[in-house]
Amino acid sequence: MTAIPTQPRGRLLTEITRWPGSLKIGTVLFVLICLAGIFAPWLTPYGPNEQDLKNTLVAPSLAHPFGTDNFGRDVFARVLYGIRINLPFGIITTYVPMIYGVVLGALAGYWGGWFDAILMRILDVTVAFPFLVLIIVIVAILGPGIHNIYIAIFLTAWTMYARLARAEMLVERNKDYILAARTLGYGTGRIVFRHALPNVSNSSIIFSTSDFVLNIMLLSGLSFLGLGVAPPTPEWGAMIAEGRDFLFDAWWICTLPGLALVVTGTALCLIGDGLAQRLGERRHALV
Repeated sequence: MTAIPTQPRGRLLTEITRWPGSLKIGTVLFVLICLAGIFAPWLTPYGPNEQDLKNTLVAPSLAHPFGTDNFGRDVFARVLYGIRINLPFGIITTYVPMIYGVVLGALAGYWGGWFDAILMRILDVTVAFPFLVLIIVIVAILGPGIHNIYIAIFLTAWTMYARLARAEMLVERNKDYILAARTLGYGTGRIVFRHALPNVSNSSIIFSTSDFVLNIMLLSGLSFLGLGVAPPTPEWGAMIAEGRDFLFDAWWICTLPGLALVVTGTALCLIGDGLAQRLGERRHALV
């Protein structure tokens, strides 16, 4: 019998061994966080909103690794289930705007003309307002709630990706492989999406890791202010807001959800730093 070729797996392992240390550490941390959220029901016997009024404000122990809050809810369970809210929010609000932002920016950079002029005017208007202020204003107009935060970010976050992709495309469109594709009669769709987009999107992918962190922090910050996820939903920012009144008597209620935010943000920053290093190495190798 002929052995099944294992070249793709071997290439993947070879690529992983070439990753910078920061990318390896960040990826491991992020995978562990994702697994903790997925397997939350098996990692704790308590539900996120399960109350035990006989055991309120219990300090961290074997029974409750992160202690309990003022309603007797297990903080460890709430932190784990909070992963299921914060990470999907970060993924959706980062990569959905990135997709249509990169596409619009790439098309504007390739076509130029009136389409590019209109897009640039839109980008100039959005740049005139600080991103966080714009989000808070939109959420204040639409009303509190996670769905309105989604809408606010979808309306604004794509502009940075469009600007990055447009700048990259202005360079790429004059390169030999694009000129050769035009000479062969390839259509705009094939040239942009199949040939140019993989090169144009590199900077956006690296930027998306910091945007991921920003969006998670944004949700937590708005929830802390009462504009995001409302209690008793186990969202990290809402948990910090609930625990601030017990900061000196039961520090674990707000400190440990805050620590979860820090660890998640650190993992994503390490991934972004590693991707930037790896991309720089590849570009240097091509020169």
